[in-house]
Amino acid sequence: MKKLEMIIQPGKLEELKAILDECQASGVMISNIMGYGNQKGYRRLYRGTEYNVNLLPKVRVETVVDDDVSEKIIDRVVKEINTGNYGDGKIFIYEVQDAVRIRTGERGKDAL
Repeated sequence: MKKLEMIIQPGKLEELKAILDECQASGVMISNIMGYGNQKGYRRLYRGTEYNVNLLPKVRVETVVDDDVSEKIIDRVVKEINTGNYGDGKIFIYEVQDAVRIRTGERGKDAL
């Protein structure tokens, strides 16, 4: 099993949710976050004073899926969420050793 942690632009969330639904990801966790990467934010002029805005709004989407599904999700996200600009986001991939459904005690893929 793999845990996919995807950091994306807020405007791309609905597209990502559609991809996850089509790939039959069984669950998803979504968090609003702030951060910056290579773009380092931008400069803003406010009432004659220039200041840097370096924390940009992002969305973190996490899901745990089977190994073969993870590659399908990654390929589709890279193809469909990509705008070609800085700030498109990143996907972090983690190996998940096991999962347990608390309600039933099911383990592994059955717990997803």
